[in-house]
Amino acid sequence: MTATELGLPAVRGAAPRDPARPADPRLVDSFGRVATDLRISLTDRCNLRCSYCMPAEGLDWMPRDEQLTDDELIRLITIAVRDLGVHELRFTGGEPLLRRGLEQLIAASAALEPRPDISLTTNGIGLARRAEALAAAGVNRLNVSMDTLRPDRFATITRRDRLSDVLEGLAAARAAGLGPVKINSVLLRNVNDDEAVPLLRFALEHGYELRFIEQMPLDAQHGWERSEMITAGEVMERLRESFTLTPDTGERGAAPAERWLVDGGPAAVGVIASVTRPFCGACDRTRLTADGQVRSCLFARTETDLRGMVRGGASDAEIAETWRHAMWGKLAGHGIDDPGFLQPDRPMSAIGG
Repeated sequence: MTATELGLPAVRGAAPRDPARPADPRLVDSFGRVATDLRISLTDRCNLRCSYCMPAEGLDWMPRDEQLTDDELIRLITIAVRDLGVHELRFTGGEPLLRRGLEQLIAASAALEPRPDISLTTNGIGLARRAEALAAAGVNRLNVSMDTLRPDRFATITRRDRLSDVLEGLAAARAAGLGPVKINSVLLRNVNDDEAVPLLRFALEHGYELRFIEQMPLDAQHGWERSEMITAGEVMERLRESFTLTPDTGERGAAPAERWLVDGGPAAVGVIASVTRPFCGACDRTRLTADGQVRSCLFARTETDLRGMVRGGASDAEIAETWRHAMWGKLAGHGIDDPGFLQPDRPMSAIGG
């Protein structure tokens, strides 16, 4: 069994201390970016088996004792918000709804001062019965992954016949006030690439905001091929056959999606061109894996171990300083277009979205 098959990072350990780093308490990097958005993976487990993410048989899941406990997780989130300037939290997976005590984790995060903005990315399975509780706990908004409106295609892509559950979850989230409810869709060549227009019509009809995401090289099988990816440009071409799209002139900031007003607005559609039009220069994200590793980038080849520090008796100040130096070393970009690009060893389910 190789390190890649186990989902282990290429390098894991302490962040090097660079004396050139300024005495700034925030998560600054050497390119002038400041990380204020913490992406928190709660588990690598998932109840779908999407073909562009993992094999049909699933993966060897992370042992429970390697995952951060609730107390450990809240401690690290508290350090991020109180000491490092983080003001946005996004809980991800795997599938975050599989994490026991999720609502309690969210409520504890919402109780922090200053109160962070809290969002959730989910596949929607089980959302229908929990949307109200999530809203009550403190979730402000959520994204639901859904790549097709056809049950047969959903079963082909995810290897599970659960589209009705996702649709019910979307409706429940909207009813619970978790808006804007966003739908994340990946178009796959010769699979669902004829659904750009139907997906947008569905979103407009039900009051959701649709975002198309270019397929990224984060599959466990390492089978991604750029030539097979439906690009943002192709998505736009297909949408313009049926809609008039004009750029949203609002400030994009560090948001990953380019927003386009549909037929004059106010409804909009987003396109996340992670591969063909990367937005690394404005990135404001830092990432924490379910086993307590800090990643400065979704495509990072190195990680910094905070779990070991927590369990080894390190102080909050020591953990915060280590986190600062981990982010100081962030690279300028993910380098997918670089001839020497190497896909991360961990798949998306073990990193978090």
